Amino acid sequence: MEHIISKLRKYEIQIRKALNSRMQGDFHSIFKGSGLEFDGVREYQYGDDFRSIDWNVTAKGHGAFVKTFKEEKEQTVFFLLDVSASQEIGTPGAQKVDVGKEICSVLTLSAIKENNRVGLICFSDVREKYVKSGKGTKHGYQIIHELYNLKLKSTKTDIDEAIKFTLDQVKKRSVIIVVSDFIDDGYEKNLKTLAKRHDLVVIHLKDDRETKLPNLGIIPVYDQESRKTVWVNTSSGEFRKRLEKRYTANKGELERLCRKHEINYLEINTKQNYVPQLIKLFKLRNKTLKSL
Repeated sequence: MEHIISKLRKYEIQIRKALNSRMQGDFHSIFKGSGLEFDGVREYQYGDDFRSIDWNVTAKGHGAFVKTFKEEKEQTVFFLLDVSASQEIGTPGAQKVDVGKEICSVLTLSAIKENNRVGLICFSDVREKYVKSGKGTKHGYQIIHELYNLKLKSTKTDIDEAIKFTLDQVKKRSVIIVVSDFIDDGYEKNLKTLAKRHDLVVIHLKDDRETKLPNLGIIPVYDQESRKTVWVNTSSGEFRKRLEKRYTANKGELERLCRKHEINYLEINTKQNYVPQLIKLFKLRNKTLKSL
């Protein structure tokens, strides 16, 4: 465990140094959301932005009212990590599940250092682990310990159920970071709802073996989630095209959904160093939030 912590600290420092230098001293938080939280309502005044009108209160017939906000003093970050069996594809030690755990751990260290609250939800088709949000170094290392000592109850995937649980448990607007390979369906509606209520980041994990199997002829392939073996012809051009087409279509639909609902999207390949990609993502978030 000690060597894992050392690696995570090194990556966390790399991210922090890169962002601080590139933000030229004007860098506040890689997790910062809008920085505002709902405070109440007041009567509409000339010059107020009509988009801030609270139509529910206004409809009561006592005049027009606008929502007011106050600066948020404390940010909450929740990691929603897919630990189902489909995450076990890849090189031992660098499988999708390994990369997902590292990303959540590295960003937990960053969030804790910035005095944010951090929580964790690990899921398959059931809730595998839930750690309520908390602050401080001890809490941060508790999350990392839970990630690396997780004993799974199931091999299957149900992203929609995980999102529903998150919506039920996380009431206050937070930064929600979903880490998954998104090999599932039926989750789109609740992902939209999650994006409306929270500042949502989607990290899409990929391994080359999902789309580029070596040409080995007819071989048995073990499905991790169903725990069944199927025979496939890896030399078939049609089979290889279907693999690529299925992944490309899935990725395209997810990206379109994220663009439409202003969700930050990042694809991470297990073969690549994810640190520069995280730096790029948070540079983009910082730039976007400055323009609000």
